Amino acid sequence: MRAWAGDRRGVAFRNDLPRSGRAGRMVVADLHVHTTNSDGSMALGDVPAAADRAGVEAVCITDHDRLHPDLATPVVHLDGTTVLHGIELRVDAGPFRADLLGYGVRRTDALAAEVERLQANRIERAGAIVECVEDRLGVDLDVDLAAGVGRPHVARAVERSDAPQDYEEAFAELIGDDGPCYVAREVPEFERGAALLSEACGLVGLAHPFRYPDPVAALDLCSDPRIGAVERWYPYDRAVDDAAVDRAVDRYDLVPTGGSDAHDDRLGRAGLDRSAYRAFRAAVAL
Repeated sequence: MRAWAGDRRGVAFRNDLPRSGRAGRMVVADLHVHTTNSDGSMALGDVPAAADRAGVEAVCITDHDRLHPDLATPVVHLDGTTVLHGIELRVDAGPFRADLLGYGVRRTDALAAEVERLQANRIERAGAIVECVEDRLGVDLDVDLAAGVGRPHVARAVERSDAPQDYEEAFAELIGDDGPCYVAREVPEFERGAALLSEACGLVGLAHPFRYPDPVAALDLCSDPRIGAVERWYPYDRAVDDAAVDRAVDRYDLVPTGGSDAHDDRLGRAGLDRSAYRAFRAAVAL
């Protein structure tokens, strides 16, 4: 197997999945987790307790377009939990935007500069969305316009305000991709994003291939030699063709990864069993 050095959009996740998953798999590694450094609800210090509750031994922190300031090395051990430093980077793949996951991040000047640029744009974009929602609904939204801000922060503020919409309705009626208050944000081209991550990370993978409008085209991105992994286990809200991912794994010699995409503290809804985690650790350059 090869090894090389999002705003969440109101997706409905299956929260009823047991730790063992749909097919009785025992999840020991959740490699897609967000913290308050982007749009998650957990601080980094909360992760070990959440992992312990889920019986998960390893977690990868993959905050949106942002490196975690408290993870100085690609892997650390916090209160008995192995924590990998990762990142989820949105890129422009032409007909659609895709999310790349970098595992085992080592800071480079180029990646640090890019995420700083992206965070400045996120703040500007969030301010424009907030202004639109406030004007449209006649409400005041309490949103901290700081690094890491995204649409989930706006949706939570809508739910807390006097507006009639809850979190999901805020996306559906106001700030979703087709909503009246949607504002696009800047993302790097696929080529640039893949290059930045391949230089900084132990392994680069494609996130959640069935969340894109054309999963086949998304999986074709894995033909790029800098993409060495694909998210095989993920808590979609519908049945998906897992065999298509397995074929991509075989065709492009990919490392199958997985995670819950947790924005809360419920880990282990998807991820790697012990065998898959061993293969991942053997492939990632840490």
